[in-house]
Amino acid sequence: MEPLETDALLVDLMDPVTTSYRTVTTSRPTLDNNGRIEGRQHPHQTSTDDDEMLDIAMDGRDGQGMELPDKSHGSTHLMDTLDDLPPGIGQYDDFHTIDWLRDIARDRMRHRHIVKKRQEGWFEKLKSAHDAWSGWVCVFFVGLAAGSCAGVIDIGATWMSDLKEGVCLEAFWFNQEQCCWSGNSTTFNDEGGCDQWYTWPELLGSAKGAGSYIVGYLLYIIWALVFGLLAAMLVRVFAPYACGSGIPEIKTILSGFIIRGYLGKWTLLIKSVGMMLAVSAGLSLGKEGPFVHVACCCGNIFSYLFPKYGRNEAKKREILSAASAAGVSVAFGAPIGGVLFSLEEVSYYFPLKTLWRSFFCALIAAFILRSINPFGNDHLVMFYIDYNEQWSLQELIPFILLGALGGVFGKLFIKFNIMWCRYRKTSSLGSYPILEVLVITFITALLSYPNPYTRMNSSELIRLLVSRCGPEDEIELCDYNRNLTSPHPYQASALAKDGVHSALWKLFLALVFKCVITVFTFGIKIPAGLFIPSMAVGAITGRMIGIGMEQLVIANPSSPLFSNMCQQDVCQVTPGLYAMVGAAAALGGVTRMTVSLVVIMFELTGGLEYIVPMMAAAMTSKWVGDALGREGIYDAHIALNGYPYLDSKEEFTHTTLAADVMRPRYWRYGIGVRNDPPLCVITQDSMTVEEVEHILNNTNHNGFPAVVSRESQYLVGFVLRRDLNLAIANARKTSEGIVSNSIVYFTSHIPPASPNGPAPLKLHKILDMAPITITDQTPMETVVEMFRKLGLRQTLVTHNGRLLGIITKKDVLRHIAQLQNQDPESILFN
Repeated sequence: MEPLETDALLVDLMDPVTTSYRTVTTSRPTLDNNGRIEGRQHPHQTSTDDDEMLDIAMDGRDGQGMELPDKSHGSTHLMDTLDDLPPGIGQYDDFHTIDWLRDIARDRMRHRHIVKKRQEGWFEKLKSAHDAWSGWVCVFFVGLAAGSCAGVIDIGATWMSDLKEGVCLEAFWFNQEQCCWSGNSTTFNDEGGCDQWYTWPELLGSAKGAGSYIVGYLLYIIWALVFGLLAAMLVRVFAPYACGSGIPEIKTILSGFIIRGYLGKWTLLIKSVGMMLAVSAGLSLGKEGPFVHVACCCGNIFSYLFPKYGRNEAKKREILSAASAAGVSVAFGAPIGGVLFSLEEVSYYFPLKTLWRSFFCALIAAFILRSINPFGNDHLVMFYIDYNEQWSLQELIPFILLGALGGVFGKLFIKFNIMWCRYRKTSSLGSYPILEVLVITFITALLSYPNPYTRMNSSELIRLLVSRCGPEDEIELCDYNRNLTSPHPYQASALAKDGVHSALWKLFLALVFKCVITVFTFGIKIPAGLFIPSMAVGAITGRMIGIGMEQLVIANPSSPLFSNMCQQDVCQVTPGLYAMVGAAAALGGVTRMTVSLVVIMFELTGGLEYIVPMMAAAMTSKWVGDALGREGIYDAHIALNGYPYLDSKEEFTHTTLAADVMRPRYWRYGIGVRNDPPLCVITQDSMTVEEVEHILNNTNHNGFPAVVSRESQYLVGFVLRRDLNLAIANARKTSEGIVSNSIVYFTSHIPPASPNGPAPLKLHKILDMAPITITDQTPMETVVEMFRKLGLRQTLVTHNGRLLGIITKKDVLRHIAQLQNQDPESILFN
């Protein structure tokens, strides 16, 4: 019976009792006078002698594996893919995973070549210097662009948000605050306006009364719908990738996945404009998260100015890691927090030099934003606090309570948001993204306007909640019965009056509304971040608990529990501090950040005195959240969208082997497992161009193992599908004599071509001669760690040097999903 080409793959997977390997013996090859291995047969002949197959695999090397001098003349119509690389070799297709080891090795070869040529003259020295500083120059431009984009977006969003309520007639490009400052007004009306600022009811002749309220209400809804419609239309028509926050996709891209167009110039433009429109529409979302996407778009665009990064996907991700740090830096005015966010949350490969460049990039971005001064208050952000009152040890109890509430909120939010997003993907609702945006915008505007705490921008709400009441504040939240004869009446706590009680009810309604509406808002097809809505929910909760704690202490000043908080009948509790801690707790519960969150919060507020309360809340939030469910919101959306992301923080604790996961897999312990198609392989010197093209046309694999022969299955190397396609297409165009029956050689030495025969095609240089291999008995725990730590695209499975199968990143993800009782087909790798 004629042996099948897959017989060698089945040897180890059959019943071990009835199957055994053939004894393999090797001998040192004998060379002829031309330095070639004697006994080499014609390519079309097939040998069953394993010794000879091993000799052929040596391919011009001596017994120690050293390269022998090439004395053959061969054909002159050979394509050396090192000297004449066709365009596209070494690149990747869309929705494919990069090979980290291959790209890093290519960069090291390029660097060694530059160092070697540095001795040839001053021009080569200049090129070497340019190569050395190009990384710093690139991140400098990225920081410059990220800071500039952030300044424009902040100014535009503030202006359009105020446009919903009125306009400055003297200078329509001014927002409300700038309009009042430009007129040097000293009097302000009840709504914080001034003589230069005209509300829409005033312009339409309805200055006061019910008519004014109704006109303002209607125009508020109309402006919100206009902004929401524009944002959704721009995303739908020009840049579908500009929707959402972008952080799940950035994490996936930084882990080595290719999504063409996601970081392009159109995405950058539409994302920037869409962020301004979405925030101005009054939706329960923020622009801070999408800043990471915007900065990474800048990083991707500028990386193409430097071939060192533009042509190497692994090196490009160093720039993108620095860009993500710059994104958080300009979002919160927190350069150090941005670096830690990139390290803790989004980056997959973060060497030390990337840490330095990320810090430099974040620094430049923050400096540019500070120079633009978009808020006009000499601070990078709107949440700056101007108090430093001491906190007491007893207050750690409500701080930890806030952390626990933040963890519970994070879990519930993730659960219901993922449920709604999954319903959107599987129902007809996903076919009407613009209609969904308009409906949510209408409901949000309709319910937001009556409550001043939901009508105002979320960033302004947080600033109000974390601030301390002063003599200039005449709002309900600051309606206290203060003793104005004391030396510092606004630093001491006081009994709340009816205004505070009314504000608490409105804050409670705002809390319920924001918790519910944010579940439906995050995930719609417009640029939308989650940082600010989460912080707003936490800040409202914190302020309410802070006021409750304040009134409890004032009511019991002589209690032993509060004795150190009250001195001479003057008690000191700061509700704004509770709002700050609550904001950190809620954001930590949703995103599961810890170190970077605390640093961002104290950079955001300037509250260096309050690091310990924020650390306690952030840690409690993560503990509670992880106890209820380990996934943060971004990891949950990665899983929902099926991105091939192998989380380095998850532990693999199962006892499976590589033979359980590899493909093809037919038998194990004499039992049929699954009916996989045979493994497609390419032989090193016995296949024609037509046969190789047949494999390429009838399969969709990303690469093919190269073996000595189909019978022996001794592994020689691995060749990528894209490189093989490009090399053959380029050879047919540029090399004479390459026809369908030309022999394809993946060896460095070939026999002389027949004078009347077709010219052979040499593709040795596109073959990876050192692919990562494992044995079939390797524990999957080790395999998973290899994929995580080495950034592998695939690994080949062998037994005694013979090829058995292949394990790809997709196979590993499917195996993990199957072990977790999830649908393994949900991994949409390709």
